[in-house]
Amino acid sequence: MVIGVLGVSAGLVAGGLVLLGVLGWALDRTVDTDAFRTADAVALLAAEDALPDPLPVAGGQVRVQVVDARGRVRAASIDADRLVPMVRPERIDRDARTRLTVPGERVGLTGPVRVVAVPAGTAADPLTVLVARSLGDVRQSAHVVRTVLLVSFPLLVLVLALVAWRVVGATLRPVEALRRGAEEITGSDRGGRLPVPASRDEIHRLAVTLNGMLDRLRSGRDRQRAFVADAAHELRSPLANMRTELEVAQRLADRTDWTAVSADLLTDVERLSRLVDDLLLLARTDEAPPARAAGPVELGGLLAAVAARYPAVEVVDPATPLWTVGDADELRRILTNLVDNAVRHARSRVVLGAGPDGAYHRVTVTDDGPGIPAADRERVFRRFARLDPGRDRDAGGAGLGLAIVRELTRRAGGRVHLGDAEPGPGLRVDVLLPVLPRPDDGDR
Repeated sequence: MVIGVLGVSAGLVAGGLVLLGVLGWALDRTVDTDAFRTADAVALLAAEDALPDPLPVAGGQVRVQVVDARGRVRAASIDADRLVPMVRPERIDRDARTRLTVPGERVGLTGPVRVVAVPAGTAADPLTVLVARSLGDVRQSAHVVRTVLLVSFPLLVLVLALVAWRVVGATLRPVEALRRGAEEITGSDRGGRLPVPASRDEIHRLAVTLNGMLDRLRSGRDRQRAFVADAAHELRSPLANMRTELEVAQRLADRTDWTAVSADLLTDVERLSRLVDDLLLLARTDEAPPARAAGPVELGGLLAAVAARYPAVEVVDPATPLWTVGDADELRRILTNLVDNAVRHARSRVVLGAGPDGAYHRVTVTDDGPGIPAADRERVFRRFARLDPGRDRDAGGAGLGLAIVRELTRRAGGRVHLGDAEPGPGLRVDVLLPVLPRPDDGDR
């Protein structure tokens, strides 16, 4: 506000100076025009050899003289000097119209005086008409305007400062309310919302945007807390099993079958390792931007490599090579998680296949297990989500497999959805990955 008021003050000062300059120029021009008009009228009388004595002049602030080439006054107005010219002869250009400013004492007036000279007479008897007009009225008018500006401008600036103070205060009052609301929210653990002003302006939109951001942060914090709690619960279970086994073995002492104990401990350690790997992978996908890698991957070979680990899985080889773009390890992790899930819940049959589907390649994993109800197909993609005792941790999973599949599929630029196996019962998982032309097609 201070900068704005100073800027307005500077603008008013500059405008006042320009106004005074223009006003002075206009008044001086008016004086010159009147003086030249009077001089031209007297010059016409001189050309006709009809100069009256004294010369007729309107107003008491005007003096007129007609001077010959030798500097003698031939005629003069009633108040003008009849012996001494108003301007010394050497300052007069007898062949051009000129104007001069002389002290008023020289012509019997107060203040500065504007004198104009106009050639007159004939070539045999050249004359010069001198007209003097006082500039006192002009200077007085400029002084009045200057005084008015000096008095009114500070008052105007003061009024503008008060108005600006009230307007800026009213404008920033919602911002201050937002600041206090944000301070209350950050100073307490409980959630809250910022006050939204009634005006439909930028502050209103800012408050709505900030409240949306707070909702997203609160949702993210809740998800993070739930994720940490679930992860701690999942990690505690195998650790409790390991501790129980070790305590029992320690009590049995020499009767302990350490081979069986080490096998059980190794199983729990492998489970912990898989869980930690899954958590680290999800943490990396949360931090990394969802961008696809640059390397081309052939899906047919990838499906065969994944199915080779599962003898009971049937593979339907694609008729033509299917190229997509992405990270080969992430795509392999997608297929591995889906096949692990299908093998875990299938009754007798798991089928893995791929084929073109418009701008995407469709990879399908089908099993004949109990399937997933349509109402729960979105919830199973949440982290640590389980549906029933048939799909709990005792079946071998921690509820992270499908969450990892969705995140990695998004990073690859695709999408995943669940459906019913045909013919049923069972579950069909479709993964759509973007099509990439064969790497050698562009070289032909």
